[in-house]
Amino acid sequence: MAFLQKGLKNILQKNSHDVVFLSALRTPVTRAKKGGLRDAYEHELLGAVLKATLAKLPIDPAKIDDICIGTVLAELGGSKAGRMAANHVGIPTTTSFSTVNRACASGLSAITSIANSIAVGQIDVGIAGGMESMTRNYGSRAIPSELWPEMKDSPVKEARDCIMNMGITSENIAERYGVSRADQDAFAAESQRRAANAQVSGLFHDEIVPVTTRWIDPEHPEDTKQVTVWKDDGIRANTTVEKLASMKPAFKSDGTSTAGNSSQVSDGASAALMMRRSTATALGLEKYIIGKWAGSQVVGCSPDEMGVGPALAIPKLLNYAGIETKDVNIWEINEAFASQALYCIRTLGLEGRMDRVNPNGGAIALGHPLGATSGRMLATLLNEMGRSGEQVGVLSKCIGTGMGMASLIVKESW
Repeated sequence: MAFLQKGLKNILQKNSHDVVFLSALRTPVTRAKKGGLRDAYEHELLGAVLKATLAKLPIDPAKIDDICIGTVLAELGGSKAGRMAANHVGIPTTTSFSTVNRACASGLSAITSIANSIAVGQIDVGIAGGMESMTRNYGSRAIPSELWPEMKDSPVKEARDCIMNMGITSENIAERYGVSRADQDAFAAESQRRAANAQVSGLFHDEIVPVTTRWIDPEHPEDTKQVTVWKDDGIRANTTVEKLASMKPAFKSDGTSTAGNSSQVSDGASAALMMRRSTATALGLEKYIIGKWAGSQVVGCSPDEMGVGPALAIPKLLNYAGIETKDVNIWEINEAFASQALYCIRTLGLEGRMDRVNPNGGAIALGHPLGATSGRMLATLLNEMGRSGEQVGVLSKCIGTGMGMASLIVKESW
C-alpha cells in the first residue's frame, strides 16, 4: 500500500501520485430485447462512449497507454471486438487493450486494474470501463450447458453451486436472513421512484452519451431506421408497492424474488479516463480532474449466497483505507436483487442512512448490463457527489460464483 495513505485526512489530501478520474461517461442503459439499444453491438456501444471520452477532453489519444474493459458475454470472444472499437474511433495501435471478466464486477475490476497500473508506474494514462449486450449474448453464454462431467457431480458443494441460478441465490438470502417479500417490494418501488425523479430532474444528463444506432422491425427486418437513444428506458415511474406485490415469484413457486424486485437484463457501455495526478498537471489537464480512486478490495463468499459479497468487501475496504462507515457520504451498492441489497444495507448498519444509499436508484430501476454497470455506477456516484458537495463514496458489487468487491472514490470539485 505504498502508494496509498490511510486515514480520512490523508485520503482527502491531493498528492502528485494520486490516481485520478478526468471523465466518467456511459451510454443509456436500455432493456434487453425490447429497449432502444437492442439492435446495437456491445462494441458499438463501447465505441460511442470512447469517442465521447476523447471529445470531452483535449488529450492526444496517443497518450493513452492502456485500455481495460469489463465484459461478461464477450462478442467474438476475448478482446477482439473491443480492440476493434478502440482503433475505429481513433485510438492508435500503440495503445494496448484488454478485457476482464469478474462477472458483475468486471467493470470494477477493469477500473482497479488500470488504477493499479498507474499507481505502480507501469502506465501514466488509461481508460477503464465496460460493455455488454445482453440482448445479443445472454443465455447459453451466461449459463453453461456443457461442463466437465466430473464437475457436474463434484463432491464439493461449493463447486457445484458456482453455476446455481442467480435467482436461487437471492431466495437463499431472503430465507436465511429474514428478508421479507414486503420489504423487497418496498425497496424496489423506492429504487424506481428515485430513478424516475433523477431522470425527470435531468440528473443523469451529464453522464449519458447519446447513441445513434439502428432499429430493426422484427416483423419487417427490411424496415431498418436510424434512432438516437439518449435516456435509460427501464425506469418505470408508475411503479407502486401494490403492483409489485401482485407479481409472481420468478425463480421458485414459493419464493419472494420477482421480475419487479430484481435487476433488469440490459444493454450498455461505460468508460472512465484515468491518469496520475502529476501526469494531468504535466499535460495541462488538472482542471478536468473530477475525483480519485483511493483503493479497492475483493473477497470471496459462498456461491449459493453470492449477494452477501458487499457486506464482506466493504468492511475489508474500510479497514484497508483506515476509515469508518461514518466517514462515507454516498454509497452505491448494486441492486442485483432487493433481497441481497437489503441484507447488505442492514449488515453494514446503513438503515438509518438510506437517503445516502443509491440516492438516484439502482439496477432494479436502471438495469444491469453486467460488465458496464460498475462504470455506470461510477459516473452516477461522481455526479451525485458533485451536486451534493460530498467527498467520499463507496461503490460495491456482489459477484456471481460468490464474491464481493468494493472501491473507495473521492470527489474533487469541477
